[in-house]
Amino acid sequence: MTWISYDAGLVDDIAARLDLRTPNAGALRAVAEAIVDGDGREVVCDLATGVGKTYILAGLVDYLATQGVRNILVVTPGTTIQDKTLANFTPGHPKYVPGGEIEPLLITTENFSRGQVGDALHDDTVTKLFVFNVQQLIRPSDKTSRRVRALDEFIGTGLYQHLQQVDDLVVIADEHHVYNARAKAFNNAIEDLEARAVIGLTATPAPGVEPIFRYSLAEAIADGYVKVPVIVYRPDGRKDEQTVLADACHLLRIKDAAWTAWAQSRGETPVHPVLFVVCRDISDADRVANRLTADDMFPSEGQVLTITSQSSDVALRALAAVEEPDSSVRVVVSVNKLKEGWDVKNIGVIVGLRALASETLTEQVLGRGLRLPYGRRVGTPMVDSVDLVAHESYRQLLANKEALLQKVLPAGGGDIDEDRPQLAAAAGQSGGESQQGHQEMLNFTSRPRIVGDDLVDGSLLLQVESMDDALAQAERDKKAVATLRAKVPGAPTIRFPRREREILPVKFSFSYIDNASARAEGAAYAQEFKVMLARLEADPQRRMDGTLGVHWKAAESVDATQKHIPISDLRNDLFDRIWNSGYVDENLAEVRAAERVVREFLTGAGVTAEEQNHQWGELRATQAATALGKLVESAYNNRRLQPSYAFRPIDVPTVPPPPMPSNVVSKWETFRKDLWYADWERSIEPVASFDARSTEYVLAHLFDASPSIQWWLRNYDPGPIWIERDNGKKYYPDFIVLDTQGTYWVVEGKANDRANDPEVQDKKRAAEDWARFVRDFEEFGTWRYIFATETIVKNAQNSWESLLALAKPE
Repeated sequence: MTWISYDAGLVDDIAARLDLRTPNAGALRAVAEAIVDGDGREVVCDLATGVGKTYILAGLVDYLATQGVRNILVVTPGTTIQDKTLANFTPGHPKYVPGGEIEPLLITTENFSRGQVGDALHDDTVTKLFVFNVQQLIRPSDKTSRRVRALDEFIGTGLYQHLQQVDDLVVIADEHHVYNARAKAFNNAIEDLEARAVIGLTATPAPGVEPIFRYSLAEAIADGYVKVPVIVYRPDGRKDEQTVLADACHLLRIKDAAWTAWAQSRGETPVHPVLFVVCRDISDADRVANRLTADDMFPSEGQVLTITSQSSDVALRALAAVEEPDSSVRVVVSVNKLKEGWDVKNIGVIVGLRALASETLTEQVLGRGLRLPYGRRVGTPMVDSVDLVAHESYRQLLANKEALLQKVLPAGGGDIDEDRPQLAAAAGQSGGESQQGHQEMLNFTSRPRIVGDDLVDGSLLLQVESMDDALAQAERDKKAVATLRAKVPGAPTIRFPRREREILPVKFSFSYIDNASARAEGAAYAQEFKVMLARLEADPQRRMDGTLGVHWKAAESVDATQKHIPISDLRNDLFDRIWNSGYVDENLAEVRAAERVVREFLTGAGVTAEEQNHQWGELRATQAATALGKLVESAYNNRRLQPSYAFRPIDVPTVPPPPMPSNVVSKWETFRKDLWYADWERSIEPVASFDARSTEYVLAHLFDASPSIQWWLRNYDPGPIWIERDNGKKYYPDFIVLDTQGTYWVVEGKANDRANDPEVQDKKRAAEDWARFVRDFEEFGTWRYIFATETIVKNAQNSWESLLALAKPE
């Protein structure tokens, strides 16, 4: 095949269809650009655990398949990730990733020898997704691997040899770092395949590997894609195993209550947290599991699940269902089996029965607890965090501070200042760590930086707190969840005119069929189709015993007679065949277009003039009519799509309102991204949080101080208020503001150095178009849009009128 080219539009389309997070879309784009040479190079993406490498894999498969690649091999380090990958591409499975346009045929060592798969291997129209684990690929002495390399009657060769022969193979190595220990064997197996590209996905690159795309754990925490790690210790210094396990179980019950209360307050299905215990070896795991089933911990049957290399199929099925609402599992005890590939969202507490600064906080172990239980940050710390019960002394934790940072916040992210002192200075120090008095709490926060479209101030990345503080936070969260964040007294409900896009097929016309396509289809009928009469003749032969036997053998065949059709009748038959398809309106333009399609089809078949003595055999004419009908049917099925918009208004704030967050401070406190601010005069909701200090935070104070503003409402991503763009992506503006003249304003603040980015400008155009359509529609009042850069916000000097003058809204 001709190798693929880089298609930026296709990347954007896939990112929209799969609703890819920003870093995942960036990784897909980086890979698509890096493999355009098709020279077999290996490229690696380093993305934090919990960000969603599954979606990158799905996006890569769809991108390659759409570009015409028909052979894609996904290599996994073991059966756990192999099973998960198969589930990701199996429609109807709970872990299926929707949004892809091409559904590949899944091929494993279990099904490749079936006849249907063998046929598909030689069919260039079918996208094949091979999913093998690394043992099946590199160990030909293994029973399963022998099957992969052995001659297969349906394939005509061994499956491995078949993959060597295809000219478009792409290999995607999931958890790429795992192969480092057996790199020689793995690399030999890959090199022998001579793939056009090898793509590695990992959260912890092997030494010496230089990724083409990086997205660190620190960035993922700061951007809110994963939970915040909280290391819990005991001020009294007790760190015996019994105390550690008892405290972990106590924390788990507290988290369970908080998670359930939050879900019930929002009408969502509760997610129950699980305790994850990592042990030294199998005997250690069995002993710890037995201790956890004691009466004071989790005595009921099925609550404690042990997973090791010796686990039964029953245990593995229970592990696969641990996220289900009816699962009885509350504790998972493991050795090393679950370091990678176990992707669940309900790990709430982690215990590592090893030295804290060595292996317990490696990202593979921490990664099991990073995924968010409800798919997003909810503003309640007990829900948005994962607790790691360490129970080393506070002073020892401080002494190991650099080790903690290296484990939880890997070097290279640029998020932590390496020159900071061991002990923090005043609380709230920007870009650093804060030690809060006698509570002995240590917070690590990022420095202000650019994320997406905004200048983002310091975010909480890692917290070290005592067991007492953790319990106190739980009490605050319990009270907060019980209090709904209702509108302030007298505040209005705003009906936001959300304008949603529907994709409808373009009305079909025969004019969509070009001359070249019609001629190419007709070229197959340039020669007459002969109908032959088969003849057999007797061939008597004497057997060995002297008796006579009669055999039959083929004799020379002769032409059969068939009915012939004049070209004039054929032309009418072809026209009737497509005209009666029902695909077009009956009008003169379509009649002429249909006549053109028939004329070009016959031209391709060599009929350039209508001659009375020119006739076609019935078989040739019948098959030609069928082929032309299929050409039209294919054009109809592949017709272009066009967007159509409809207003679907949404009332905000939503009902029921969200719960009150627990980390609330006065609006006059120093800005921090992870805090919620209260004491507003004109905010519809009693509290608000912000992503950027120099734009959103300052704008909120401007709205609140201006006598020209009646009310303002902070908008969040994700949420019910968005403006849909032509590419299908959703744009979540920062604010809705209602002025004293009754005009509604959608307001966006933007950092100076991002204001002219194509993505930002596209959002701005979409919002201006949306506001214009709403105003023309007239049923939702007057809506206008303001785009205010950092400089405009600063120069407005807390004046609404000045902001309008500087921003110059349409």
